[in-house]
Amino acid sequence: MLDDEMYPKVAVLLAAYNGLKYLPEQLESIYGQVGVRANIYLSVDASNDGTEEYIASLAVERDDVRHLEFGSKFGGAAKNFFHLLESVDFSEYDYIALADQDDIWESDKLERGIAKIRENSVSGYSSNVMAFWEDGREVIVEKSQPQVEYDYLFEAAGPGCTYIMDLSLACDIQQFIKKHNDSVKNIDLHDWFIYAYARSSKRKWFIDSYPGMRYRQHGGNQVGANNSLLAARRRWGLIKSRWYYGEIVKISTLLNMSADPFIRTCLFGGYMGGVYLAFHVNKVRRRTRDRWALALVCLLGVFS
Repeated sequence: MLDDEMYPKVAVLLAAYNGLKYLPEQLESIYGQVGVRANIYLSVDASNDGTEEYIASLAVERDDVRHLEFGSKFGGAAKNFFHLLESVDFSEYDYIALADQDDIWESDKLERGIAKIRENSVSGYSSNVMAFWEDGREVIVEKSQPQVEYDYLFEAAGPGCTYIMDLSLACDIQQFIKKHNDSVKNIDLHDWFIYAYARSSKRKWFIDSYPGMRYRQHGGNQVGANNSLLAARRRWGLIKSRWYYGEIVKISTLLNMSADPFIRTCLFGGYMGGVYLAFHVNKVRRRTRDRWALALVCLLGVFS
């Protein structure tokens, strides 16, 4: 049996906002992680439900719970996670993981993720999740389709709450955020950016088919399971408003990928660039259904 000091040390970064209803259950599932030594760092978007007071009391009771300064207003999860990634000292850790406030982790989530990072000699890890609703419904959200050449510029590697990074990747991202602070914090989805940064810098990433956590679905989700008609309408609205195209342009430009001939043609070639993309969707999306949807959007002239 391994001595506890032999287990990898993990910094779990948790962004919270009005999370008092679900935080205790999520934190219990993190405390119960096997095969690792985990410390939890919480950053709270100014809340009105007692979240700050609850976390402050935990930090007094537990050595493995720490929090950043209270009072900040981020207005969204991405800016809060970027704040965590920028602020936490990673020097004493082997791996960095992200956590949402309202999920429930399987006890081996971190242990399995780290094992996959080591077995596959990769820098980043994400996985499928088991979405669940209060009425008892459960659906596996599959994100583990084979990665393709440019998928990282067009989608994330799955929910950010499944992400685990090795120390080298996390430190590189931290330095990048510090150097390009305003531009990075203008990106709306932190998990998409992290995956894009990793892949664009030639880091390898593993997407696991095993759902290592229960992914709670409720009205407060900033981004949910996307498995309903309402979610499809929401996604169509983001595409029609050019939000999706705008995020791709922001990420590609920030990571110096917009000069790539393929990306330049797809993003800045007008309608014909969209047509070109429609015939090459197998290079940019992992799932077949998403490829057909993007091709249709491009051919209709709605993409850019």
